[in-house]
Amino acid sequence: MPRTLIKHADWILTMDPKGTRYRNADLLLEDNQILEIGPNLDAGPGPVQVIDATGKIITPGFVNTHHHTFQSLVRNIHIANGLKLEPWLMVVYDIFREINPELVRAGALVGLGDLLKTGCTTSSDHMYVHPQGTQRLTDVEIEAAAELGIRFHPTRGGITIGRSQGCGHVPDDLVESADDIVADAERLIDTYHDTSRFSMCQIGLSLCWPPFETDEIVQRLRDLALKRNVQCHTHLGESQGELAISMERHGCRPVEYMRRMGWFGKQFYFAHCVQLTDEEVRLFADTGTGIAHCPNSNMFLSSGVCRVPDFLEAGAAIGLGVDGAASNNASNMMGEIRNCYLVNQLKWGSRAPSAEQVLRMATAGGAQVLGRDDIGYLAPGMAADLVLFDWSQFSYAGGQNDPAACIVLSGDPRMVDTVLVNGKVVVEHGTLTTIPEREAAHWIRKATRSMLERASVRQPALRDDL
Repeated sequence: MPRTLIKHADWILTMDPKGTRYRNADLLLEDNQILEIGPNLDAGPGPVQVIDATGKIITPGFVNTHHHTFQSLVRNIHIANGLKLEPWLMVVYDIFREINPELVRAGALVGLGDLLKTGCTTSSDHMYVHPQGTQRLTDVEIEAAAELGIRFHPTRGGITIGRSQGCGHVPDDLVESADDIVADAERLIDTYHDTSRFSMCQIGLSLCWPPFETDEIVQRLRDLALKRNVQCHTHLGESQGELAISMERHGCRPVEYMRRMGWFGKQFYFAHCVQLTDEEVRLFADTGTGIAHCPNSNMFLSSGVCRVPDFLEAGAAIGLGVDGAASNNASNMMGEIRNCYLVNQLKWGSRAPSAEQVLRMATAGGAQVLGRDDIGYLAPGMAADLVLFDWSQFSYAGGQNDPAACIVLSGDPRMVDTVLVNGKVVVEHGTLTTIPEREAAHWIRKATRSMLERASVRQPALRDDL
């Protein structure tokens, strides 16, 4: 099998359960897994690819636990900026009516490509918009992820209640039947779901938003997930508005509704989890239910701050998510990591997670949330998913002290030099190796402009962004 020897790293931060660090060490890969970590390694006989890691920090690849890549095409729209969650949804859902396979591919390429360029090697995606008449949108995402070379966990979601049934922000032509959602989810599992070690694609199931879903779809997706042993995902406890809607529709808080519906356990994970009580925090920890902390989105939409210190103290599974780029305006894991540290310092002070804890959330924590035991930390037998950070650059001079703190507090995408996924180099010197960036960017801009022009017929204010 082909071997890769990465030599002379300043630091290797394994993020393993013991927090092992190596200084001035090497890392030996065989095909798609790690063979050995330590000083002065020898690759042995036969051909070997050698990567010089002098001046570099090596970490596991980041794991993104929540995203909507199609939203990458509705960023920086002036009429959506500055809004809280519910009015923001009113603006963007009308644009989502234009979604088609071409736009899904464009959003996946830029969303997942940006993740790779910022050190992310595995990403979940929450694809819940399937306009009536469109087909195989999740397939298009999967194809784009394979082209880029990123490890992918897409979830097939849908919307079952629209404007005519009381959900004011969802046009009726985005509503699907439970039968159609479940049938397509089963097809995706049969076609793409790979349970083998080092799997590059695992299918999950998802709801759009629990306050506006039918009991039927909540129950049927739960039953299908348990039957086929796949994960379920959705938003939960994101805003005060969600609490009010849930009390009105279900007579209880959102967490209690999902608990009654059987959506807690190791096969379930939720994004945001901002508006939670002490009892609800313990429920997550006691049941092994995962949390995707999305600090940038929660700040952008004025939703609040997730109770990260309480989740960590309770032993809950918690990772990081960039959320849909429209409520973040980037798919930048480096930015998410830094702002996770900062907003938690602002909110929780001395109880906030350390730089090492934040880095662990972005790696091993995210892997735990997605139910993976083969990614998230570096050790023999683990996946060859790793990032080389160049901290020898001028920008970081004077800050080359603790390597974890340098990545979390001073780091930005300029620091990401090389990214390997499944043993293959997919980012080299900060540039994607699998697609031509300039040509792809031109096509994505053209597709985005066409979408906004069509949507501006219904929302004339969008003309100011064209």
